[in-house]
Amino acid sequence: MQCFVYKSLRKAETYVYLREADGFEVLPAPIAEQLGTLGFVIEIELSSQRKLARENVDAVMINLRSQGYHLQWPPVAEREEQA
Repeated sequence: MQCFVYKSLRKAETYVYLREADGFEVLPAPIAEQLGTLGFVIEIELSSQRKLARENVDAVMINLRSQGYHLQWPPVAEREEQA
């Protein structure tokens, strides 16, 4: 499954995986507003055999199929420091 990854320029360590390049319209308005501007990071091919650094690849693929996007928030410790 092809995937396009963008990072939030407003929220550190926050990434959005999209099924379509620049397909930002699938993001709910409150989430898009919270993330702000998104910068392109990488285009990757996802499969069950591929490992991702912080996310479960199967969960990412399920979210991409069902809603067109997947959000990767900062690790809990980093989110608590930012609060």
